[in-house]
Amino acid sequence: MEEGQLYSPVTSKDGHVEVHLADDHPGANDPAYRARRNEIAAAALAWRPGDPAPPIEYTEEEQEVWRTVCRELRPKHERLAVREYVDALDAVALPTDRIPSLDEVSDRVGAFRYVPAAGLVPLDEFYGSLADRRFHSTQYVRHPAFPLYTPEPDIIHEVIGHGHLLATPTYGELHRLAGVAARRLRDEENLRFLSRVFWFTLEFGVVEEDGEVRAYGAGLLSSYGEIDEFRGMEHRPLDLAEMGTADYDITRYQPVLYRATSEDEIRAVVGGFFAACTDESIEEMRREHIAA
Repeated sequence: MEEGQLYSPVTSKDGHVEVHLADDHPGANDPAYRARRNEIAAAALAWRPGDPAPPIEYTEEEQEVWRTVCRELRPKHERLAVREYVDALDAVALPTDRIPSLDEVSDRVGAFRYVPAAGLVPLDEFYGSLADRRFHSTQYVRHPAFPLYTPEPDIIHEVIGHGHLLATPTYGELHRLAGVAARRLRDEENLRFLSRVFWFTLEFGVVEEDGEVRAYGAGLLSSYGEIDEFRGMEHRPLDLAEMGTADYDITRYQPVLYRATSEDEIRAVVGGFFAACTDESIEEMRREHIAA
């Protein structure tokens, strides 16, 4: 999550909030979109813990982006997503005709509370909050010219991708365990190791289920294009040391994915790592990986 938010850092000076879009961002040359991003980021910065999430009056154009993504993704989810996620689609029952508020998402997901994020959330804060079942979420919508693509995590990624996962027994618990692990770690590089394991699993993980490879990572589940491509990517076995030290590009489809043989393996390997990792154990994993 941090890497995606670094793509558009947020600054605040003399009451003016600005989201800095990269030159190749779809909205970089759209003044209205840039102003909208600044407005939504300012609302998140003004929020204080304990208050309701800032209400965003989404435009019809933004609502249409949400409706388009919901319409296009649902049949893909039924065909390509893990069973727990598909079951959660109906159990959570998010509206598909309008963008829900973060408080409504929290109420529907049940197990986690959504809190607003203007942009970059420090690693320790983002992951540590998961231990308390709090999920930091952006509220802006991807550029309307590219409704099926975003180079960074927007509300569609945060809610359609992560929200349904948070409501599942397996993947909701993995999010929580990642937060508990983050609270144990004291070294920032080890926290980055954990974040990379999170990236290649809860963001871009795939698993064998019912004789097929299915997606369980939120990045895949919220990407109209990438969810169609993941079965053709290079798949490697779960390897915590390799995942925890691998580089990746957030702006492109992930060419290498780590495939679990079952959800039992995910719970044992990924869940076991989150449940037991320490600074010392991660440093040992890193040393052994370099030596190999």
